[in-house]
Amino acid sequence: MKKMVVIMVLNNTVAERIGYLREKAGLTQTDLAKVLGVTRNAVSYWEMSLSNPSLANVVAMAKLFNVTADYILASSDKELIDITDLTFEQKEVIYKTVAIFKKSLE
Repeated sequence: MKKMVVIMVLNNTVAERIGYLREKAGLTQTDLAKVLGVTRNAVSYWEMSLSNPSLANVVAMAKLFNVTADYILASSDKELIDITDLTFEQKEVIYKTVAIFKKSLE
């Protein structure tokens, strides 16, 4: 079973989330467009809220960025990080770190 770490981010719209995820992945709009088989203008329009990506593109971005489609569609504030390949000890460090951050938010 995959264990996922949940991280909250403050991007509240589809446009903001696509831009955030793209930049976090170190991709330009052109890079993302090539991966998805769309134009750079399409990605730009998504990030400016002038249009929305197709369901197929939302699913492709979810897989690419390792998040859920719900996250991209701004239906959820949870961002998932796959830690499956980490050792038990590495996972414990992550869990403890997340707990510390959560406690600091209280």
